Amino acid sequence: MDQDIRRFHHALAAHDPRFDGVFFVGVTSTGVYCRPICPAKTPKPANRRFFGTPQEAEQSGFRPCLRCRPELAPGSAPVDDGQRIAQLIVQRLEEGHFDEKTGLEAIAEQFELSSRQIRRIVRKELRVPPIQLLLTRRLLLAKQLLTETRLPITEIAFASGFSSLRRFNDAFNTRYRMPPTRLRKEAREGAAVPGQNETSTLQLSYRPPYDWKGVLGFLAARALKGVEHVTDTSYARTVHLGDARGWIRVTQSKKKHALMVEFTHSLTPVLPALLSRLRALFDLNARPDLIARHLRRDARLKASVVANPGARVPGAFNGFELGVRAILGQQVTVKSATTIAGRFAEAFGEPIVTPIEGLNRLTPTPARIAAAGIDDIARHGILAARSRSLIALANAQASSALCLDGGARHRPDDVIRELTGLPGIGEWTAQYIAMRAMRWPDAFPKEDIAVRNSLGGVTPKEADALSQSWRPWRSYAVMHLWAMASSTPRS
Repeated sequence: MDQDIRRFHHALAAHDPRFDGVFFVGVTSTGVYCRPICPAKTPKPANRRFFGTPQEAEQSGFRPCLRCRPELAPGSAPVDDGQRIAQLIVQRLEEGHFDEKTGLEAIAEQFELSSRQIRRIVRKELRVPPIQLLLTRRLLLAKQLLTETRLPITEIAFASGFSSLRRFNDAFNTRYRMPPTRLRKEAREGAAVPGQNETSTLQLSYRPPYDWKGVLGFLAARALKGVEHVTDTSYARTVHLGDARGWIRVTQSKKKHALMVEFTHSLTPVLPALLSRLRALFDLNARPDLIARHLRRDARLKASVVANPGARVPGAFNGFELGVRAILGQQVTVKSATTIAGRFAEAFGEPIVTPIEGLNRLTPTPARIAAAGIDDIARHGILAARSRSLIALANAQASSALCLDGGARHRPDDVIRELTGLPGIGEWTAQYIAMRAMRWPDAFPKEDIAVRNSLGGVTPKEADALSQSWRPWRSYAVMHLWAMASSTPRS
C-alpha cells in the first residue's frame, strides 16, 4: 500500500466517500481505527496508519471506532443513515413515488426522526431542499423526453410528475427561461411519432468501460421464458408497473456510452420507475475504474479483471421475480433452474401480447403466488419444500413485511436476516438476493460451489476469509469468480 499512502492522505482529508471501504486509518494517539468518511476530527498526518482491511488494523492493536463502525461493511453502520436517507429519497423520486409532504413523513417515520430532521439531512447530503430536488428531477426527465421522443407535450408533463400542463409550463419557463416547445423544435430527426409508432426510445448513460456482452450472457442464461428475451445484442422483457403494462427492449448505443431503451407508450405514465429499475438491472451507476483498481490487487482476480473490463453485477428489474429465481436455483444448475422458472412463469404469469416472438407473459405477482397452494406449485415439477418457500416469500412481499426492490430502503444485513428467517431460505439464497435485488455490492455467497472451486476448492469459511480483502466490492469479485469457474455455477 506504500504507493497509495499519499492518495489516502488526500482522500482522508476530503472524507471522499469513493474510498469508503477501500482503506482504513488507524489513529495512534487514540488507538482506534476508522473509515475515511468518519465524522470525528481528522487525525494529524503523523498519527495516521493506513490498512487495507479491518482485520489488519485489529491485528496491529487498533480497536474499531464507535461512531463510524469500520468493522461493518460501508452502508450498514448508523453513521450511514444520513446518506441512506438521501439515497432513499432519490430512489423514490426516480420511481415516481415521492412528494415533499407525505413522502418525507413516511421516511421520517421509518427512521424514527421528525420530518424537520429529514429536511436538514437532505440539505446536508444533497445541498438542496427536497422540493428543489423534486423539481429538478422532473424537469430533467421532461427535457430528455422533449429532445429524444415525439410524445405530446401534455403526456410529457404528466409522465415527468407534474399535476397539470400549466404547472409544467410555469416551471419550465422559470427554470430554463424558455417554453418547452423550443426544445421540441430541436428534437432529433427520426424520433417516434405517436399514432405512427407505438414506441419511443430514451438513452441511459453509464461510466465506461461496460461489458455489455458479459451482461447479456449472464442474463441470457437466466432469462425467464415468456417474460424475458435475450439475444446477442439486446435484452427485452414484459413490464407490469402499477396499472401500466407493456414491453421494453434495450440495446447498446454505437456512438455514446449509453444504453438505448425502447418502450411502449403504455408505459409513459411510469417512466421514472421504469428507468430507475433498468439502471439497477444493468448496474449503470457503478464505478468500474474504482472497482477494478481495488480487485486487481488480488493475484487470484487480476487476470479476470484485466480480461473483463467494465464487468457489472446484473441487478433485478423485479425483486420478487429475482427472489423466486433464487429459490428455484437452490442446489441445481443454472440451466435446470431456468427451465423450472420458465414453467413457473408460464403457469402463474398473466398472458400479454407483444410483437417480440416468445415474449408473452407478465412476471408472476406476489399476490398470485401467495394465494396458491403448495400442490398448485408442486405440480409443475417444483419440490414441496421449495413451494412452501415461494409462498412464504410471496406472503412477506405482498404484506410489505419484506421489500426486495432497491438497496436504499433497508440495511442489507436486516434483509438477509429476514430472508433466512423464512422457511427453506438459507444463507446462499439470501446473499444472492442481496447481491442482485438489493444491489448490495459487498454480498458474498460463500457457499457457492463455483466460487469455492475458483478459489481452489476451499471451504465456505476459507472462502469468506479470502474475500475480506475484496470488500466492499465482493459482489463484483463473485462475478469474476463465476467467469473463471470451469463448471456451471451451483448453489
